[in-house]
Amino acid sequence: MLGMFEPVIGLEIHLHLSTQSKIFSSCATNYYGSEANTHTDPLTLGLPGTLPTLNAEAVEKALMFGLALNCEVEGFTQFHRKNYYYPDAPKNYQISQYDRPICREGFVMVDGERIGITRAHLEDDAGKLVHPGYAPYSLLDLNRAGMPLIEMVTEPEIKSAEQARVFLGMIRSIAQALGISDANPEEGKMRCDVNISVRRPGEALGTKVEVKNLNSFRSVALAIEFETARQSKILEGGGKITQDTMGWDDGGQKTYLMRTKEGEADYRYFPEPDLPPLMITAEMVAKVRAKMPELPAQKLERYLSLGIKESDAQSLSMSVSLSRVLDSALQGYTGAGQNLVNWLLGDVSGYLAGRELELEKSKLEPAHLRGLVQLIDAGTLSGKMAKELLLEVMEGADPHALVLERGLAVISDPVVIAAAIDEVMQADPATVEKAKTNPKAVNALFGPIMKKLGGKAKPELVREILNSKLEG
Repeated sequence: MLGMFEPVIGLEIHLHLSTQSKIFSSCATNYYGSEANTHTDPLTLGLPGTLPTLNAEAVEKALMFGLALNCEVEGFTQFHRKNYYYPDAPKNYQISQYDRPICREGFVMVDGERIGITRAHLEDDAGKLVHPGYAPYSLLDLNRAGMPLIEMVTEPEIKSAEQARVFLGMIRSIAQALGISDANPEEGKMRCDVNISVRRPGEALGTKVEVKNLNSFRSVALAIEFETARQSKILEGGGKITQDTMGWDDGGQKTYLMRTKEGEADYRYFPEPDLPPLMITAEMVAKVRAKMPELPAQKLERYLSLGIKESDAQSLSMSVSLSRVLDSALQGYTGAGQNLVNWLLGDVSGYLAGRELELEKSKLEPAHLRGLVQLIDAGTLSGKMAKELLLEVMEGADPHALVLERGLAVISDPVVIAAAIDEVMQADPATVEKAKTNPKAVNALFGPIMKKLGGKAKPELVREILNSKLEG
């Protein structure tokens, strides 16, 4: 029975670091969307006689990431050559780190559970093979080759597809909050390999299978679920799991065999002769730590302290764009923070979703969002009026200016409201008599009163004054 087995999952996450140049050369990194092979240089092409130079910005970003993951980062670190032949690796080796990673022995908390981080190390990325459907050959694009990568390896402590998905979301939000990576799977800037085995509860770890290059959180979850079922079925039938490398067929929603898994010996690691070892000092770490911005977990605590609902606080703390707008809008705002959050996660997000627009590409000014909510808080605008103005506010308009230009301020003066009520009551005495004995008839007066006031009066105040006059 498949329910007799449980998955044991480890993740290998690759993040493109957002540096100005590649990790071992001065070649620019803004290749995405460019014509193939236009972001290359002699080192990227693996030409003889070229020598790597380590990018200091990549080291700093790796240290910052390691600190955010509670890793040990001080001490001796070293680069190695990882030898293998593949068409998209021009040098026939990768400059990576073997037994001296820059970050080691960290952890991340996921819903109260500790997920260990074995290591996170720096390396250069390979190029990309393009397989056109119209030809019996592949094309090679080396724009990506040499991009600075940080590879993070977890302990085999993830217990489900859903926990893996949540963990990936946390890593992405940490990377984006730190500003070390766009961490955008759609652009290949965050990729994931999954190591998965199954076992009966309490037994030793089973034989792991690796599923390579999953480019979305959804694919990771689906691959884990498929492999859990596949491996469980094999073991239940008395078979054995072989240590293979699998690919993921997104169309067929299944894994497929790519190759038998290589071992470390196959890569013939040895210290990179053209790069000296690097000693990470306490002073270097202190400088990096001083530059670190607020992390998602810290944002969550701050939002909760402001009385924001936990589910909303979770969503906001995981999103750099949403939290940036909220934090700016909160400056100088004296009302309940939840009021701003309701608009940001409600009407503003709905506007963006309807237009398939990202928040950072919209014209919304945080100060204008604050102003709109302040007008509601003060009773100057009704919620309905504010929703009508939101379209223009999202296009950059100042809500205070719109209210002044169009005379939209809510009427809250009891004298003005009472005068309008008197006019309507005098014009329709029959309905007034009915309303004195039949509460439902009050609505026949309420509508004309609101119309006379241009729909700008506070409905609750109008009803209060009208009822007072009917009772008198």
